[in-house]
Amino acid sequence: MIVEGKNAVQELLKSGQTVEKIVVQKDDRSPALSRIAGAARENGLKVQYADRALLDKLSPSGRHQGVVAVATEYRYYPFEAMLDEALSAETPALFVLLDGVEDPHNVGAVLRVADSTAASGVILPKHRSCGVTDTAVRTSAGAAAHVKVAKVTNLNDAIRALKDRGVFVFAADMAGESVYRTDLTGHTAIVIGGENTGVHTLTKKLADGVISLPQLGKVNSLNASVAAGVFLYEAVRQRRC
Repeated sequence: MIVEGKNAVQELLKSGQTVEKIVVQKDDRSPALSRIAGAARENGLKVQYADRALLDKLSPSGRHQGVVAVATEYRYYPFEAMLDEALSAETPALFVLLDGVEDPHNVGAVLRVADSTAASGVILPKHRSCGVTDTAVRTSAGAAAHVKVAKVTNLNDAIRALKDRGVFVFAADMAGESVYRTDLTGHTAIVIGGENTGVHTLTKKLADGVISLPQLGKVNSLNASVAAGVFLYEAVRQRRC
């Protein structure tokens, strides 16, 4: 896996994930890159200085900011362990499930907001959904190194397991009850649908409820990651009031 960008690489070094080497642009003397190189050496990692042309070649996006890390493939968190840890914590659990979200930028943005709201974890299906790719890691701005992400064979089976453990599962859909009239203070999981299909019909039927965001403008839908952010922060607001 290629991780690029100052924030993403810096957070990767803190995460404990196995890193093979760090490649730094040799003619860039910025303090941020010096700190990253120093932290890498302290962790016993190889730091390679190279021309910008090599970093451009390694970088999936071309926006590497002068540093690229070559890491092992992303390690997903075991679903059962994620669930056990969340339900034994002092605060109510808060999960995000992504149903058919295929855009890695959306996945990365969801990871970023999941980190900022201290969500218990993000759950992805193995099929017909984007995983934690290089692009998702970059978009997360380092959050991918800290958020627990589980990949499950069947999302509906995961929903059943959550419900069996006392987690209330809500599917996001325009036809649902307003989130501002929904109690999110207990153990909660929110299912966010894909860019084109939304939450699948069976998944909505399995959920304990369907929730929505008020649409006051001309466009009647929101980007998946934006919707996830509003739902998660509403849960945070309710729990702190």
